[in-house]
Amino acid sequence: MDFNPIDLILHLDVYLDMLVTNYGTWIYAILFMVIFCETGLVVMPFLPGDSLLFIAGAVAAGGGMDPVLLGGLLMLAAILGDSTNYLIGRTAGEKLFSNPDSKIFRRDYLQQTHDFYDKHGGKTVTLARFLPIIRTFAPFVAGVGKMPYPRFFAFSVLGTILWVGGLVTLGFFFGNVPFIKQNLSLLVVGIILLSLLPMIISVVRSRLGGSNPKAESR
Repeated sequence: MDFNPIDLILHLDVYLDMLVTNYGTWIYAILFMVIFCETGLVVMPFLPGDSLLFIAGAVAAGGGMDPVLLGGLLMLAAILGDSTNYLIGRTAGEKLFSNPDSKIFRRDYLQQTHDFYDKHGGKTVTLARFLPIIRTFAPFVAGVGKMPYPRFFAFSVLGTILWVGGLVTLGFFFGNVPFIKQNLSLLVVGIILLSLLPMIISVVRSRLGGSNPKAESR
């Protein structure tokens, strides 16, 4: 099986089983770093967080990992990642996104997260846990906007418990059900599409809403 990003996402269970077999307890450190990087580094928004959590829970149910240790470490990784991202946004946010042509620090992603904040306020930090890309930028924007850290931290912890705890638990109890296991690739695609759907709807609405004033002014 060739190694490429699409293959990694579609066969995440196979790769995760291989990592558990080859690295043993080091798998906890590997998963910790993946979740930390997705939530803590603005340049890493495309890591497969949702599907990874679900499949990690399924692997834990099969005896590959301790589910309590797994859940606890990944929650810690997500909380530390959020706080790191918040700190980067608070100290260097505006400078990083000052170049409108940047391919890494894209202002459209930043604007999507700003729009989400305008609509949902501080609870964006919690809601964004379930939205790829936005969950990477939400802590950063909270830092840029100087949200009080205790308030940010409370929303971050709540979102982490729901996101990590929910998906790992679902994977633990349902990931090894024969029908789900036989159609895991389709399930992973479904998880990705469902998690992206709210963001796509938000972008479409915002673009349609932005075009209406022009149409009305004519």
